[in-house]
Amino acid sequence: MQSGIYVALSSQMALERRLTTIADNMANVNTVGFRGTEVKFDEVLSRTGNELNAKIAFVNQGNDYLSTRNGELAQTGNPLDFAVKGDAWFAIDTPVGQVLTRDGRFTMTDQGALVTIRGYPVLDAGGAPIQLNRAGGPPEVGADGTLRQDGVQVATLGLFSADVRNGFVRYENSGVTTVDNPQPVVDNPEISVMQGYVENSNVNGISQMTQLIQVNRAFESVSAMIRESENSLSEAIKVLGGGN
Repeated sequence: MQSGIYVALSSQMALERRLTTIADNMANVNTVGFRGTEVKFDEVLSRTGNELNAKIAFVNQGNDYLSTRNGELAQTGNPLDFAVKGDAWFAIDTPVGQVLTRDGRFTMTDQGALVTIRGYPVLDAGGAPIQLNRAGGPPEVGADGTLRQDGVQVATLGLFSADVRNGFVRYENSGVTTVDNPQPVVDNPEISVMQGYVENSNVNGISQMTQLIQVNRAFESVSAMIRESENSLSEAIKVLGGGN
């Protein structure tokens, strides 16, 4: 009976973890470049000490991972808005170091530096800040990220790939830092840049709301089961105690 309570508690911990990720996803359903967080739960087996040596299955607390599904592209017409097509990221320089992002809403400073809307420098493939010609014409970008002004190449948007399965930390909603070092993308026809577009969040609000309801119902069901188990255990103790 106590094993059942422990299993139920492990389930509640897993459901609470999932509830946290759903709440974060819902809060960023309109965040440009945001990729939703999912959770993978593994089964943990334990053996009881009875004569049957039965296995008890618990649920671990889960491991977060990023959804790799691309968000929809929204046309803005702004020549300094960019979107990545494919599994790659822009890189920006922040107070915590290099951060990857799918948010391509950039702007140009009075000195010609290409920066994010928060003022972080946008990096090229070598990790250096991108400098544009402030006096030049509007920048034009090629599919490979090459930036030209007045027909002359002035810089190249850095595109990076990263294996987020080995761990990541979010930075200001749409940004992430990864455990593995990001690698520049070179000559990959499946990855390109589109100018005048931004990528919307890949979170499906309706799907997340449905999951939120399901998780809440599951949590309530497990809570009811724990209460019933505790009541049964209390009754058993009373009966056995009275028999002595």
